[in-house]
Amino acid sequence: MNFEFPLKAIPSIMRGPRVERRRALIGGSAFWGTLVEEGEDAGLLRLDDGRLIDADKATYLPPVTPSKIIAVHISYSSRSVETRNKPKPTESPTYFTKPTTSLNGHGGQILKPADCQYLNYEGEYAVVISRTCRNVTPDEAWDYIEGFCPALDMGLQDFRDTDQGSMLRVKGADTLLPIGPGIVRGVNLFEQTLRTYVNGRVVQEAHIGDETIWGPHYVIADIARHITLLPGDVILMGTPCHSRSVDPGHLVECEITGLGRIAGTVTAIDAPRAAALGVGHAPTDTPEVRRVALGFDERVPEHFKVNLRMAKQESPQ
Repeated sequence: MNFEFPLKAIPSIMRGPRVERRRALIGGSAFWGTLVEEGEDAGLLRLDDGRLIDADKATYLPPVTPSKIIAVHISYSSRSVETRNKPKPTESPTYFTKPTTSLNGHGGQILKPADCQYLNYEGEYAVVISRTCRNVTPDEAWDYIEGFCPALDMGLQDFRDTDQGSMLRVKGADTLLPIGPGIVRGVNLFEQTLRTYVNGRVVQEAHIGDETIWGPHYVIADIARHITLLPGDVILMGTPCHSRSVDPGHLVECEITGLGRIAGTVTAIDAPRAAALGVGHAPTDTPEVRRVALGFDERVPEHFKVNLRMAKQESPQ
């Protein structure tokens, strides 16, 4: 691990035993539960009221209720090489925010409006804040983490021209943040591998410890210099190379070994009614939009490109 502020010791949040907390929708109400890890009930979800349910058949809600969602632009070396042609994009991390209404649960629909052409996947892990955090050092930041979640930071790149600074519509539209299915602690994040799948084929892959530029401890300390982080707040830690556009019918998943697997299905919806009246900046298909949506194929491994082509050929739509 060669990132900024290397670890002096494995933080307690990343030492076992593994614990995963999920929030399920049962009978129209939300219930928290803990995934059973061992014994005859292993694989079941034990609700806080004592009931046991089949974890594979449950309907999950996002396991977070943040006051804010903050995302790192680039924090993986392969993504920096692809987009900037250098292993470190900037001297220090840069950020954007996503509204809380972008949250989506495991197995949900990821909505792609009819007037948008480019909906890109970005497999990531999310950091969830456990308690009020401000003015901390990187070493102290670990004590303010509740746990980690797989996440998909989806983006409507058609608005890249107008929203490049804020990323508001690019990354902030409803349903564009599937997260979960649970919050996990007790797993060494830097020993895990992140993989993104489209229709079951790997289109992104990175060993987190090998590719990390800035760890979550650095990012938390950076943000908390001036912005108070509250319990439940979410920080998205960026994606590796090969973010590309997907279409209605595609199943998109992000799996992080040790943490779990989040899934969502791209679903077509009508263009917004106000768009037909000429309200706002229309989605565009410009060189800048295509630069981000289609990426730099010459700078990514060949098997990712092949897998994505095959996944699209096999798509039911």
